[in-house]
Amino acid sequence: MSSTAPRRNSCRGAASGSRSSSEWPVRRRSSSCYSSHGAQTEEPTVSLSQPMVTVALRFLLAVDLWLSKWLGVCACDESPWGGIRPLVWLVELSGHVGPWLAGTLYTLLRGETAAEQEVMLNLALALLLDLLLVRLVKTMVRRRRPAQNRTDILSTFFVERYSFPSGHATRAAMCARFLLAQLVDTASMRVLVLGWAAMVSLSRLLLARHYVTDVGFGLVMGYCQYSLVERLWLTWDFFQDIILMRLRERFNRAYGGLWMADWTH
Repeated sequence: MSSTAPRRNSCRGAASGSRSSSEWPVRRRSSSCYSSHGAQTEEPTVSLSQPMVTVALRFLLAVDLWLSKWLGVCACDESPWGGIRPLVWLVELSGHVGPWLAGTLYTLLRGETAAEQEVMLNLALALLLDLLLVRLVKTMVRRRRPAQNRTDILSTFFVERYSFPSGHATRAAMCARFLLAQLVDTASMRVLVLGWAAMVSLSRLLLARHYVTDVGFGLVMGYCQYSLVERLWLTWDFFQDIILMRLRERFNRAYGGLWMADWTH
């Protein structure tokens, strides 16, 4: 009887040891930056029995997932390049719509000439158009962000839920083309603007915010958006005429209402 108890205890100890060893990888995996709620973690499967178009698309998707994961070297502090994550985040912030809209509206209100105000007015309208089109495409596609994307306090307020296309990439391409066409006239400034657009687009991949296809499509989309802005260019005189006309109509209605009120009394 005395020999069976130690055996049972030893079996229990072995079972508990095996159970703890089996639970250890799960805990370690959950603490890494590669786990994300609602992220895409499934690898696309390719079968030769499928049509060639489907096989090609799945192959390209697999390459997109692999390349995006390979470039996400600043996804978290434990990543290979996690030490430069704050610097990359500053580059990401430079492409956010908030600073661009605030700076554009400030320059618009402080503009000294009508030409400057006209350029800033169209830049503000271009930024609003970019927000509208990107939100429309993201709502239609509804692609989740990469699995290694880290949801921190800063990304909660500055990063949207869906991934395709990259709003920073569309904004960088559109603003770069806008600045090159309207404001920049020296070779050094052109290199600086193009370098900024490239760094903003690359930051989305280094921080694992987007896939490669999200950034690539965003650059093409932003490049084409400026062509639309150029076609819908709004002159400052026309804008003033619209504002003055609306204000005159509202003033006449308000004055007419007051005159009728005095007449009835």
